Amino acid sequence: MTSGRVNPQNRLEDHGIEGLGNVYYNLLEPSLIEEALKRGEGHLGQGGTFLVSTGKFTGRSPKDKHVVNTPDVADHIWWENNAQMSPEGFDALYQDMLAHMKGKDYYVQDLVGGSDPAYSINVRMVTELAWHGLFIRHMLRRPERDALDDFVQDFTVINCPGFKADPAKHDCRSETVIAMNFERKMILIGGTEYAGENKKSVFTLLNYILPEKGVMPMHCSANHAINNPIDTAIFFGLSGTGKTTLSADPERVLIGDDEHGWSDRGTFNFEGGCYAKTINLSAEAEPEIYATTQKFGTVIENMVFDEETLELDFKDDSLTANMRCAYPLEYISNASDTALGGHPKNIIMLTCDAFGVLPPIARLTPAQAMYHFLSGFTSKVAGTERGVTEPEPTFSTCFGAPFMPRRPEAYGNLLREKIAKHGATCWLVNTGWTGGAYGTGSRMPIRATRALLHAALDGSLVESTFRKDPNFGFDVPTSVQGVAEVLLDPRRTWEDSEAYDAQAQKLVQMFADNFEQYVPYIDDDVKAAAIS
Repeated sequence: MTSGRVNPQNRLEDHGIEGLGNVYYNLLEPSLIEEALKRGEGHLGQGGTFLVSTGKFTGRSPKDKHVVNTPDVADHIWWENNAQMSPEGFDALYQDMLAHMKGKDYYVQDLVGGSDPAYSINVRMVTELAWHGLFIRHMLRRPERDALDDFVQDFTVINCPGFKADPAKHDCRSETVIAMNFERKMILIGGTEYAGENKKSVFTLLNYILPEKGVMPMHCSANHAINNPIDTAIFFGLSGTGKTTLSADPERVLIGDDEHGWSDRGTFNFEGGCYAKTINLSAEAEPEIYATTQKFGTVIENMVFDEETLELDFKDDSLTANMRCAYPLEYISNASDTALGGHPKNIIMLTCDAFGVLPPIARLTPAQAMYHFLSGFTSKVAGTERGVTEPEPTFSTCFGAPFMPRRPEAYGNLLREKIAKHGATCWLVNTGWTGGAYGTGSRMPIRATRALLHAALDGSLVESTFRKDPNFGFDVPTSVQGVAEVLLDPRRTWEDSEAYDAQAQKLVQMFADNFEQYVPYIDDDVKAAAIS
């Protein structure tokens, strides 16, 4: 049996996926919640939210993501960063997954990745769990209902959490698998209920496709000034660095919180919703995001709640520190109707420095911006990936290495060209530690970060007096209204200045050692910006 609106010439059986149970096409949110409740996938929460636990996996499994090595992509994939899968392994995986699917109910959502129709792609999501259908309806962009009558997908994603891969037979690492086949235009996901794999697979897909079209795909949030889309800002950063929090500024219009493209037409969101971390979320600090946790259809993922009142516990991280909520973009009152912006006027690179060395903000030259973009220094925050239990210093090139199928220079050169063409001002912002490293110092005050960002975005910060940082060579403001002057000089925040110097030299050497891999591929001015 099938139900729901769909192109009558584009059903699963038309593509050789036969013998399934009920197939539900493009169900709306109320029906998806009804299905998920009927199947015991979760609980109905306050305000009509859906409360769910993802079981064993509460974060992404980047080591289990594979790219199929076919002739059309072999010379374009960054194989040092992307695990290979043979075409034969993928074919066996696909056939075994189809066998697993027989007789079971599935939920199909026909959706769009990208708010700019010139660069968007149609994606068909086939999910074993009804709530995954709800999740991805929030995360991708929803076509008008009439458009579904003619919808034809560019890529298909099949997600079967109940399927376990066989590493020997399927040429993968473990029972969990994310297999991307660009030639077959198909992504297979198995062995994990973590919903973030759905959206990140599409992000990885766009990261491969768009550079050939001259579009810079970015792991960033974005906003623009009210009534002025030309004044656009983008915020690069890994999960936990503040992309969602800092872009959800009530004084600006939110374009999106995680994944965007930068084309010759401007900035555009890939998504139709937000996937926000909820640990220690409060109505006082982040009222807009907090309010979504009681709105109909919001997916509340891996949060502890009172079984009687269904009240959420935002402090209890016993399930995971990576607790999240997923909701449509329109749940944020100041969200853009179009999810489009102009060319970025300001580029913010967010880092969570667990060493306590970096200043809260620094101005970068274009060469320094490419250097720090390729370096992608931050600290993995607890829970975002399996096995990470406390902040862990890391270098994740382009602020999103797990999602980058091409070599880093492909993205770095695109970014540099666009900065040069459109004259963006670049800033490095540390949302990590000050007054000492993790375990000794404290997190950077969010009020100070917001004040510094407001000064950067309204143009007043560029008029400040700057000093040259002795460790990294970038410009650091010496005073900013509303920010304690001592905070701008991290060395002064440490009780032991010699200990700071030793920690700084340690971090400098980490940067230098990491950057060696890019030296053969970059221009001399970027090499000059590198730390020796």
